Amino acid sequence: MIKLRLPDGSVKEHDKGVSVYEATAAISEGLARASMGAVVNGEIKGMTDIIEEDSEFKVVKFEDKEGKEIFWHTSAHIFALALKRLYPQAKLAIGPAIDNGFYYDFDSEHKFTEEDFEALEAEMKKIVKEGLKLEKSILPREEALAKYKEMKEDYKVDIIEDLAEGETISIYKIGEFEDLCRGPHLSDTKKVKAIKLLSVAGAYWRGDENNKMLQRIYGISFEKKKDLDEYLERMEEAKKRDHRKLGRELDLFSMHEEGPGFPFFHPKGMIIRGELENFWREIHLAKGYGEIRTPIILNQALWLQSGHWDHYKDNMYLTEIDEEAYAIKPMNCPGSILIYKSGLRSYRDLPLKWGELGLVHRHELSGTLHGLMRVRSFTQDDAHVFCLPEQVKEQLVEVIELADHIYETFGFKYSVELSTRPEDSMGTEEQWEIAENGLKAALEEKGIEYRIDEGDGAFYGPKIDFQLEDAIGRTWQCGTIQLDFQMPERFEMEYIDNNGDKKRPVMIHRALFGSMERFLGILIEHYAGRFPAWLAPVQVKVLPISDKFNDYANEVVDKLKSNGIRVELDVRDEKIGYKIREAQMEKMPYMLIIGAKELEERNVTLRHAVGGEQEEKELDVFIEELKEEIKNKQ
Repeated sequence: MIKLRLPDGSVKEHDKGVSVYEATAAISEGLARASMGAVVNGEIKGMTDIIEEDSEFKVVKFEDKEGKEIFWHTSAHIFALALKRLYPQAKLAIGPAIDNGFYYDFDSEHKFTEEDFEALEAEMKKIVKEGLKLEKSILPREEALAKYKEMKEDYKVDIIEDLAEGETISIYKIGEFEDLCRGPHLSDTKKVKAIKLLSVAGAYWRGDENNKMLQRIYGISFEKKKDLDEYLERMEEAKKRDHRKLGRELDLFSMHEEGPGFPFFHPKGMIIRGELENFWREIHLAKGYGEIRTPIILNQALWLQSGHWDHYKDNMYLTEIDEEAYAIKPMNCPGSILIYKSGLRSYRDLPLKWGELGLVHRHELSGTLHGLMRVRSFTQDDAHVFCLPEQVKEQLVEVIELADHIYETFGFKYSVELSTRPEDSMGTEEQWEIAENGLKAALEEKGIEYRIDEGDGAFYGPKIDFQLEDAIGRTWQCGTIQLDFQMPERFEMEYIDNNGDKKRPVMIHRALFGSMERFLGILIEHYAGRFPAWLAPVQVKVLPISDKFNDYANEVVDKLKSNGIRVELDVRDEKIGYKIREAQMEKMPYMLIIGAKELEERNVTLRHAVGGEQEEKELDVFIEELKEEIKNKQ
């Protein structure tokens, strides 16, 4: 017998070799029908997978992240079968589930466009109606290699050849199609009721620019057509909010082929950045942080000592100075450590809390670059806390509270993931266990629910990631908190304890915006370019009805400026309706209309950007109300 512990703490006993479906049906037949699979001892399993040992057992539905992964992975296989039926000569590469749906990479002489999607979707729907089973089999590596060579599936052969001799390979069969795959999958195709292919793109095999360019088709699928329709509506809204489009229209930033992945910020974009930085400095100063600045280029010896040279070199830009190897920093932490080591530290000095708006560079593949969301140079709102072991929980709680304050200010809800030890890591199991338990304890003290992301920690320590939910329900990985016992060890960092002995401090790495560039991109899409007044590059647009009122309009502008309000005056010889429409296109928070009545009464007509309501206002009253709104970051 084996024991399965459910999330509520109850335990179910089963015969060894029970399937996920059988274990789920023993809880509830209805649950088994609604389920996609289960998480068994932290590993995602399909409904037909077998459980051989005592396990933590959590059933997952489509609304769960793991359930979506199973559902969308199966959808990718349905796509591959449809592709092979319609285009038998296509050679398949890989087809994973992703955060929003799935994609499949393949090699084909036929150049696909969106016009091909209708036929592919029809074939996919036909496969769903056939209710085909997904059947798993295991083959020795050599047998699988021979099989795929015979099938002339070159990319599958390439994958198998990378595996060690003697390994076994899992294969999933769906109808007449077999795919090299570790799974997991749905038990059959019936659940995939609503399918939509979204776009086609190019992708280098294995992400290497030296390899052949393959074709990649993205898709999405759901259990119900209603959910697909809602998703497509959100996609249309997302297109309107695309930060690259709005960045151009609002004159915030631009990208240029002379520096792919290196954003250029325009004056209006710099105003928003400046406000974000001012906010960052204000809240950190209040929490006792000092601000530091470290060099962009540091020598190879430092990066060898930190571990980045061994674990991160492929993402670093390298250079040579005086015949010595240097690197442009991909992270700020080693520089912060050097400042710590520049003096003798006592236990009375700790915790030391230092923040840095540090410019870093990382080599990202050209195909992954995406506006401000994925760039090669960016400014991290980094901070490092050096503390005593007994101060760790208190400091983690303080950082979590700071993150909560920041995200609340911008109107974000968020969820939390705790990422554990990756395969390519430094340090002992005991150190990692202590670090992971420290992060869990801080989250639990704050009563924050979190999910475990196995194996996705940094190479030097586990981390907490904040997933922000924007105004249209999309999630963005943003802030991160990392607990690190490794860097203090590698750099021989010390403090003198109350007995006069030398001890190692604990290091907390954290960035709460994540990066200024990515956070700004998220904000543009979250607000659809219509920033709250405190962030808006121009807070008020003054619109005289004709040039007869320009003198009074200039008086209004001067008074707004003298009160620290960012204002523009539109004195073009255009009709007022045109000026208003232009100001609305510029996402102006407020418009002040100046005409005969306003001049006579020495007041203004205030037009709100949202809704278009107009009201007469005394100028001084409007100024005080706006200053209060800006001060409170409403």
